[in-house]
Amino acid sequence: MTTKTLDADAIINHARPVVHQHAAEIQPFGHLVKLPIALSETACKESVANLNQLLADTIALRDLYKKHHWQVAGPTFYQLHLLFDKHYEQQNELVDAVAERIQLLGGVSIAMAHDVAETTLVPRPPKGREEVPVQISRLLHAHEIVLKEARTMARLAAEAGDDGTNDLLVSDVIRRNELQVWFVAEHVVDMPLVQAV
Repeated sequence: MTTKTLDADAIINHARPVVHQHAAEIQPFGHLVKLPIALSETACKESVANLNQLLADTIALRDLYKKHHWQVAGPTFYQLHLLFDKHYEQQNELVDAVAERIQLLGGVSIAMAHDVAETTLVPRPPKGREEVPVQISRLLHAHEIVLKEARTMARLAAEAGDDGTNDLLVSDVIRRNELQVWFVAEHVVDMPLVQAV
């Protein structure tokens, strides 16, 4: 073999992706890495646990919006189809913000569907299509779960001196969910469509 051939083989082997790799986790779920953010480990641990619960419920709510976006039917189809998709995108932004806050606190955020399903407090809907009032009732119930948690968690974070988590919960999670509740709830107000009563 010539030197030229060896060099070509080395280059080819270098360009091959290394697949099917396995190794131990670098940080197990439930364990914190202490970051220099001037916050006690106890405060970080409590916020991470609370935020992971909220994350699971926000992912479930987000996905409920997408399910209803695809499966909505009836005379309000177009409006709700667009509204549900808009709310899905906004919930997706909250999912990212909450997950990143968990990581910033030194925790590990849940991410996979089976972990979300095991953790969430949001009741699982059937696989099939449901009528619009039922879809909306499910969404409102899920929002109520998230809002109740977020308010409690915001108070706990404030008491622990975790201002960043408190701000995220109040400024983003609570305000966004309250606004979405208003927009969705107005669709199940029993009002006449053509002639006033």
